[in-house]
This record gives sequence, C-alpha cells and structure tokens, in this order.
Amino acid sequence: MTPQIEELNERLQVLHRHTQDTPIYNPVFQLGLELSRDLEGGRKSLQDIDGLVSALECEGLKARAQKLDRMLAPIDADRNLTPFAVREGDDFESFAQRWADPMIHVVFTAHPTFLLTPVQSQAVAKAASSGDVNSDTACVAPHERTQITLDSEHDAAMQAISRAQAARDRAVRAIYRSAKSNWPGEWKSLRPTPVRFASWVGYDMDGRTDIGWNTSIRYRLAEKSERLAGYAATLAGIAPDLSARLVNAGEFAGRMAALFGKDMSDPAALSHAANSLTANHPDRLTSLAPIISELEDRAGAETDEDTAIELLTAAAAMRADGLGMGWVHFRVNSSQLQNAIRRRVDPESKLDIASQAALNAIRSGLEAIEPLDANFAALAIESSTAIRQFIAMQQILRHVDADAPIRMLIAECEQPQTVLAALYFAKLFGVEDRIDVSPLFETETALEHGGRFLDALLAEEAFRDYAKKRGRIAIQTGFSDAGRFVGQIPAALAIERLQGRLAEAMEANGLTDVAALIFNTHGESMGRGAHPVSMKDRLEWPLSPWARRRFARRNIRLEPEVSFQGGDGYLWFGTAELALATLANIASNPPREADPDAPTDMFYRRTDLSLDFYRAIRRVQHMHLVSDTYSRAITAFGLGLLNDTGSRRSRRQSDLNADRKMSLRQIRAIPHNAILQQLGYPVNVIAGFGTAADTNREEIANLLTESERGKQMLRLLRSADALASIKTVAAYGELFNSAYWASRPYRGTEEHLTDACLTLAEYLTKDDRAGVFRRLASRLRVDALHLHRLLDATPGSRDGWGTPIPDREEKRRSIGLLQSLRLALLQHMFLRIVQVPVFSRSNDISREDVMEMVFTLRIEDALAQLRRAFPTNFPSIDDYAIDEPSDYPDGGDRGYERIRRDYIEPIEQAYALVLRISTAIANEFGAHG
Repeated sequence: MTPQIEELNERLQVLHRHTQDTPIYNPVFQLGLELSRDLEGGRKSLQDIDGLVSALECEGLKARAQKLDRMLAPIDADRNLTPFAVREGDDFESFAQRWADPMIHVVFTAHPTFLLTPVQSQAVAKAASSGDVNSDTACVAPHERTQITLDSEHDAAMQAISRAQAARDRAVRAIYRSAKSNWPGEWKSLRPTPVRFASWVGYDMDGRTDIGWNTSIRYRLAEKSERLAGYAATLAGIAPDLSARLVNAGEFAGRMAALFGKDMSDPAALSHAANSLTANHPDRLTSLAPIISELEDRAGAETDEDTAIELLTAAAAMRADGLGMGWVHFRVNSSQLQNAIRRRVDPESKLDIASQAALNAIRSGLEAIEPLDANFAALAIESSTAIRQFIAMQQILRHVDADAPIRMLIAECEQPQTVLAALYFAKLFGVEDRIDVSPLFETETALEHGGRFLDALLAEEAFRDYAKKRGRIAIQTGFSDAGRFVGQIPAALAIERLQGRLAEAMEANGLTDVAALIFNTHGESMGRGAHPVSMKDRLEWPLSPWARRRFARRNIRLEPEVSFQGGDGYLWFGTAELALATLANIASNPPREADPDAPTDMFYRRTDLSLDFYRAIRRVQHMHLVSDTYSRAITAFGLGLLNDTGSRRSRRQSDLNADRKMSLRQIRAIPHNAILQQLGYPVNVIAGFGTAADTNREEIANLLTESERGKQMLRLLRSADALASIKTVAAYGELFNSAYWASRPYRGTEEHLTDACLTLAEYLTKDDRAGVFRRLASRLRVDALHLHRLLDATPGSRDGWGTPIPDREEKRRSIGLLQSLRLALLQHMFLRIVQVPVFSRSNDISREDVMEMVFTLRIEDALAQLRRAFPTNFPSIDDYAIDEPSDYPDGGDRGYERIRRDYIEPIEQAYALVLRISTAIANEFGAHG
C-alpha cells in the first residue's frame, strides 16, 4: 500500500471518529470534499488521482484472487484428486454408482458480468492458482476496455469449458486408478461421468434480437470442430486410426461452420451451406456411439493399464460431451411460445392462453400432431422466434450431433399451457425424445403460484408420458430477478419450497422413477444468489439439504445443475489448477446427495416462526421495490456508474425526462444489483432481516442459532453487511444538495469556484435527488438498527460461526477511499460542466440538457454534444487555391481548443476514472452485480 493511500486511510479513520460526537456526520463525503478541494485548488491533479485509483485497483484485484484462494483452498492438485478416490467402506457397486451419473451439471452462461479485462482475469486466476494472493501478482496496469461481443463471450466460454474438461479428465483418471488398485478384475467396466458441462452462449434468445438462427448453427458446428480436435489429440498416441478419423470429421465441421458464417440472407449461400452439411460425406459424423464402443472394447483387451485408462478416459469424455464442447441450452420467452402456439391451435386469437379452453385446444393439438420434416430453407423463412428455435434444434440433432440432448428453457413461464406448447412443437418437429423442456421460475407470480403450476403440469397425461420418455423432469429456478423482486433471502426460501413442491408433485403423479433436474441459475456475488463464504455454502444455498431430502425420501434421483456466469463465473475455471480445485470442492460437497434420515432443521420445524419471518422480510423488500424513493435513488445516475460488462447491454434512456421516472423493471437484475454495490449498500440482501425479527427478536435469534439454514443466512447477511455503508448512500445524495453547493465557497474559501457553485446551487433547487437519498438512507438506518439488535441477540453471529469476514476493516477502508475519490471526481465533473460557455443558438440542445446528461452520467452523450457545439477541427483556408489574398480568418475565433482542454477533456478523464473505481469496488464485493 502506497504512502498516499496510508495517509488517506488514516485521515478517513480520523473523520470516522467524529461520528461519535455528531451522529449524522459523513466521513466519506467529508473526505470526498477534501479531495475535491485539493483537485480544484491545483494541489492534486487528475494524474495524481489516477495514481491513487491504480493503487486501489491493485487492492481490488488482490481481493478477487484472495476470494478464489479462500473458497477453493487447497489448490494442490494431488490433494484435489483425493475426493475421486475409493472411500473406506466402498464396494465396487457403490463406487461405480457414485460416479455413474453427474454429481452436478455446470452451465457456462454469458450474463453481462465480464467486469475484468482478459489480462486482469488472467492475472487474478494466475495469482489464485499459485497461492501468491498477497503480493502484487494479480495487479496489472489497466488496459483499455474493448467492446464485448457475442463472439468474445463465446470464445471465453469455450476456453473455460476446455479447462473444465481437462480437470474432469484428471478426475476420471483418478477414479480409474483408484478402482484398479482396489478391484483389479472389475475396474475396466466402470463408466464414470462425474460432471457434465453445458452452455447457452449463442443460444439464449430471451431478451435478445442479435442472435440469428445461423449464429447458433455456426457456434454448434465450431464447437463440434473444436471438441473433435481435442478428442483426436487425446487419442493420437494410443489410437491413431481413430484419431485420424476424428481429425477429418473436425475439419469438415470447421468448414461447415465457416459456410454458416456467411450471409444467410442470400439464398444461394444458404443453399450451398445446407447442401454441403446434409449431403453424404465420408467425414460427416453425427454420433460418437460407435467410436465410444470401439474405445471401450480396445481398453478391455489392452494389457497396458495406463493405455487402457487413457482409452476409457477418452470414452468417458465423449459420453459426457457428445459432439460438442458440452450440451447446449436454448432459451426463449414464454410470450414467444404463446404467440407461436396461437398460430397452430387458435389462429383467430379468440382464446385467453391461460384459460381452460386454450389448455383443451393444446391437448387436442398434441393428440393430433403429425410430425413434420423441415430443412434449412424452412428455418430461414420462419418468422416466429420460438418455432425457429425448434427447427434449429431439429437440424442440429439431425445433422450436427445426434447424441447430446438439448435443453429448451422457457423464461417467465407461469402457466402449464406454455410448457405444453413447447411439447407441441417438440413433437411437431420430431425431437420430443431429445429435448428437455424446462420452465423458469423467478418472477413474483411464478414463485407464488409455482407449486400449483407444478401440480397442474404433472397432472397432464401428455407431460407425464413425455417425462417418462425423457427420464427426467427439468425446471429452472432463477435467483437474479427473484432476488430483485422479492429479495435474495426470501427468494432462496421461496425457491427451496418450490423445489420441495416438485418432489411432492412427482410422487403424487407416479413419477418417482424419473430424475428431477433442477437448474439453479444463481449469480456469482452476494447480490445475485451465490453465497460468498465457502464453496459448501455456495452449493447448498440454491439447493438446500432440506430440499434435497425431499427427493431422497421419495427415492427420486436428483440432477443438480448450476451456472457459472460470465467473466465472474469463468474465473473459477480460469486455470487448470482452479478448475480441478472447483471440481474437487464440488465432489467433497456433492449437491445431489442428502441423508434421508437426518433430523429436520429447526428452521423448517418451527414454521410458526420461520414463515412469518420470511413474509416480513419479503414485505420490506417489496416496499423498496415499489417505492418511488428507492427507484429514484437507484437510478439517480442512470446506469452511468457501470461499465459495459456484456454483449447484451441494458439500454440507456434516450429521453432526458425518462431518467426521473425510470422503473426498476426497466433495468435487468445484474445492473440493479451492481448499482446497489456501487452506491454502497446491498439492499436486496440486507433489508428487512432485522425489521422482520423486531416483534419476536429473542425467539428468532434462538431459531437462527439452532438452525444450520439460519446460520447460513446469517453468514450471507454478515458478508454483505461487512461491506455496506449507509453513510455512503447518503453521501451520493449530497452531490445534489443545493445548500451544499451554495455553502461550499462560503467565508471566502474557493472564491474561484463561486460562480460555478452558484450555478449548481440555483439549478439543483428544483432537483429531488438530495431528498430521495436522505429518505432512503433514513429507512435503511432504521432497518439496520433492528438488524444490529438481532445480531447482538444471536450468539456467535458476529464471527459467522467459525467463518469470520476476512480483512473486514481493510476492505471497508479500501471501499471508503474509492467512494471518496469518486465523489471528488463527480464534483469535478459537475463543476466543469456548469463552467462551459453557453452554446450557440444553432444547436438543437440546451446547456441545461447537457448538464443533466452529466448529472445522470450519460457522459458519452454529453461529450458528443459538447464536441458538436465546440469543434476544434475546421476547414483551412489553405485548402483552397484562391488567387485573391485574404487576411481573415485571423485566429481570433479559434478559442475552442481551450474549451476542450479545460472542460471537455477533464470530464472525459474524470469519468474514465469513475468507471475504473466501479471495477475496483465490484472487486472488493467479489463480483459484478
């Protein structure tokens, strides 16, 4: 830590002590003011601030590496192979059964959480892999952020999956070697699949219009080419004939991917690509089944045991992944399916899709379906997004990979009719035996009525027949929007009850002989559903032991599935060492296992207390969600505090007035949660917990103490609270306080800023944001007082029951300094914009409009308008070959360079630092959003 940072740390601590004398004193804002005065007085420059930010960026990157190290330790490879070895008391049958089915499905999704640049991600992963997390190994100079595209997201996902596959191969070899030592006559008959990988990058159409059907086909072919090359490399030295065949097949798939990367709006190009892919060709490979069988036969006859292990390991990888880097998840919105089914069963749109009449119509349609063949031309001309996805799946299963089933995820699915509509199209295109239809539960309505939804769906004969044919029932539970709409803790409790209702519905409808595949798409930070304290908590948070036992007691096989999202999630597989450590931690805490005879956790026994507690937390969270105060505060800066972190961006409002009325439902869950981190308080984790216990504090405290689930909630809560600062929330409101600006040059201080401060003071007299932030901070403070009283009444909660918050005070100081620096930079931007001269009347936008753009951090828009109003590049008279001389222009009107130097460039530089601070704060929180 640099001397300057140490000095600022000490100053912040001195300022904090003033709160003992004046409770409403704000040390974060005061330090921001002092830094602002240094900056405006010339005692510090933006370059000086850049140096401070760089030092704190380093601390943030180290914090990311330290979190990985803490969650995954030990990183040592030999120790991380131990969970895959034979345990004491194992016989061959139990060992074979343990690894026959995946302990978990891991899905690499591309939610916009690509916070770090690739160089920073590599540095963090390298530091965590080596255990060198306390030095500056993770610190790299900030590189210019490049635009994140769908292709770059897909490339990152494939790299993470590739490392995960290599780690799984190491685990499979360990399984075989351990079995060989214990059962020398039987080990070759093992067929282990310890983990399965999947991705929806390039296949997720929910909320996107930038993914064409040929994008998905191209990606699937490219993945096939990449995976076949990997298989071929594995077999090159032990089965060269099979390796050569796979090389040729991979090269063929690569050529096909290139063809589908061309302009498919050209009928000739499409026809050539389609005919090339579908024609008989010696290198066209659509199933690995014969090769897997050949590998296992050769292994059985092989006398060299190491060679046999390699052959069987390759076969295991093929069985798990198929002809791709993993399985794929298509995703559509329920409305897209509903619109599509109307065309088939209700062409005149007379039926309410939620009605019994619509249900009857879909039932009748299912019974009368005659499967249809389609081709790539039909795919190209289809206008319905949902139908297009089913045709694409048909073509993939027919011409790319016939082995790996495909998931069809349905977002915002709240009616059984929507699932039956998906079954209708799966049957219509002849793929119902290879498609797993999976409704997503994450809206308030879906969570509230999800149990009745499942009862109704599983009561449908067509669905039961389909489930038995597939051998599983698949559902998806999302913590992102659920955490935004009802709060993270209520969301987790509602989701586990929904999971329990699935077990009950499966038993009631005679479906205990099929598996329950539960895909929990939780996020990577404390604000998005993932638990930050330990890998055990992270795995149990979305699929609790209580929920697992609901299935175990009914003898229903669980297929747990989790997402590792975007750049944050891929860090867990950022190196070979981290990938193996992640799989080892999962194997040590297998999420599909549960002891059916374990006593019921107190939290679920005392439903008289826990249910009321849940409802009370949810009421507080709902109060914030619908509150104009909360939404106005959260959107006070628009989305300008956030970096672009994905190819699916949250669009900014084009209407200046719309920012004042922006609803939280207009922004996605990730930016919502990310803004909470940036403002300093994870409301959707903390709020309501203390208030909910206030009328029955002692009993709730005892309940949480005696319950493992309760302790887990408290560990999550304490992790969030350790980094939270209501003072910071209040500080941002003071930026819009007219009285602050009017008082700042009082008593002759900063006289050079008097006019600028007066302009700000006058402009902000009509602004509501200062009052909004004060009201929000007051509400949070009252709630926090209740929380701290609860924590004081809960023995052991302060240290997290043996899991203390690491480096809590150091993290709080780093975040406090970052926030103070950002407050100074924002004030610098505000002061600069009001000093810009009045624009020419020829421009169609006012100075006040540009000021408001800066206040809401729409900096790119503001700078574009300023550059338009004050150009510095002019046509030169010397460009013209005119014989007659001219003394004009004489340079007297070329003063715009000064405006650019003194106003436009400082705003641009300050905002770049603001966004770097955002990255550093997110790193201290452990993830983006």
